[in-house]
Amino acid sequence: MNIFSRPSEEVVKRILSEAGLPVSDITAEHLAYFFGYGAEREPDGVVGIEPYGKAALMRSLAVVPSRRGAGVGTSLVAHIEQWALQQGIESLYLLTTTAESFFKQLGYNRTSREEAPLSIRNTKEFSGICPTSSVFMVKRLQANPPLNRTRAATARAG
Repeated sequence: MNIFSRPSEEVVKRILSEAGLPVSDITAEHLAYFFGYGAEREPDGVVGIEPYGKAALMRSLAVVPSRRGAGVGTSLVAHIEQWALQQGIESLYLLTTTAESFFKQLGYNRTSREEAPLSIRNTKEFSGICPTSSVFMVKRLQANPPLNRTRAATARAG
């Protein structure tokens, strides 16, 4: 698995556009916090993050159609979570109109928009780009999350 930082603006905008995600606000500053998966010239997916102290907004996770269901999105989310932890980020937020179940499987939980920190509420995505019908989700990041009882019992039984 090759995950790299700073994919080109052209590539990011193409992949996001093909996935139906907004690109109008993507700037060089945003691209500093984007990661790609696969070949640098033709990545299979991209993800971005906007850090705001101990909170961050995950934005623009997109995978090319031919690689969906192959673990690219999951790998990108895992990478961004580890990167966030290394930066001291404790909570990762996102807005989605189509991928709630995907993120739920990765430990993200639906939360009310009123629960958003001011820094997240002030982002363009939260305040205008993403529709108000978008699902708002959060994951509290932990360096070594404890196993839940089911997983721990399965690990002992295996």
